[in-house]
Amino acid sequence: MPPVVGISGSYGGLNVGDEAILSSAIRQLRTACPSVEIVAFSRDAEHTRRHQDVDRALNARTALRDQILPEVGRLDLLLLGGGGILYDSEAQAYLREVRLAHELGIPTFAFAVGIGPLKERDERRAVRDGLNRMAGITVREVTAKRLCEEIGVRVPVEVTADPALLLEPLAFTDAMLQAEAIPSDRRLVGLSVREPGAAAPGLAPGAYHALVADAADFMADRFDADVVFVPMERVDRNESHQVIARMRRPERAHVLRRAYDPRQIMGLVGRFQAVAGMRLHVLIFAAVMGVPFMALPYAAKVQDLVDSLGIAEHMAAGDARTGAFLAALDRLWDQQDIQRRHLAGRLPDLQALARRTVPLALACIGQGPGGDAAPPPRTGEDLANPPIAF
Repeated sequence: MPPVVGISGSYGGLNVGDEAILSSAIRQLRTACPSVEIVAFSRDAEHTRRHQDVDRALNARTALRDQILPEVGRLDLLLLGGGGILYDSEAQAYLREVRLAHELGIPTFAFAVGIGPLKERDERRAVRDGLNRMAGITVREVTAKRLCEEIGVRVPVEVTADPALLLEPLAFTDAMLQAEAIPSDRRLVGLSVREPGAAAPGLAPGAYHALVADAADFMADRFDADVVFVPMERVDRNESHQVIARMRRPERAHVLRRAYDPRQIMGLVGRFQAVAGMRLHVLIFAAVMGVPFMALPYAAKVQDLVDSLGIAEHMAAGDARTGAFLAALDRLWDQQDIQRRHLAGRLPDLQALARRTVPLALACIGQGPGGDAAPPPRTGEDLANPPIAF
């Protein structure tokens, strides 16, 4: 029988980056194992069925245990992730299907998952216990592996990379720009902001709104460009408009109003002369498209991306001030060709890491390339109660 693989994460159209992860993961799974049946545990199953190449989709947050349990029982393997889903206030919710799979003896695998911030004792224990019963663990950042070690995870952890690095763009046409009232005959630069919350506890809204507004004005003048705000979640539109309200040149700013496929957003990013932003996947799209970017830090995952690409000099300081940030943007503009060449040299290694995740996952059940030589799945029973580090 064809293998049945489940994938559980923050799916269902809530975030363009998570949809990019799911789209890439599905393409890789079907390439490695064409007969695979894919079941998505989503936060909006109807959206996932419409927009992703899955065989089945279920509403993981609203379905009852008795509805989810039979679906988990059909699986040969459950993938947790990818994306940054194991953080305070949300980790235990995302571990629900993992716990059910472990009850049924179904192998589970952490799929290039992001971890943290993880400060709460109960959340740390839940993540530790869930990961210690997995057949394999891959994370997308070195800091996530370090956090696994800190909380007492004993199953070996391999650092791969974000699946979205393997996504292929679709064209964002002149007609699509015109539908958004964005001129197609002007130089464009991209900006990305996000809301404060559990995944970004260090953001002070007033301060960063002012900082990004000054950056937007600077890019409009210095780069002679229109500024396009790229919302990756619905709340990003509100954040973008709050920034524009502080700009001196709001007439040079645009906010995307329509919903797009992640590959179309990647195509749009490819039309930008430069990008400055906070959202991880806008920066990933820029890297894939060879567009110079400046990262605004709010989480370790952004720092990890910059470090992995070797462009730490194009990361704004954690306590960024307007003058320093604008000077850094000015250097980026002067050195844009240097960064393009640097991205072209470093990106293939990062994409090679991203390609490792699916073969490692399928090897847990003896499927995919090299599957015949795969070791039996690890249950982690002997590691059920390791010491907790807090």
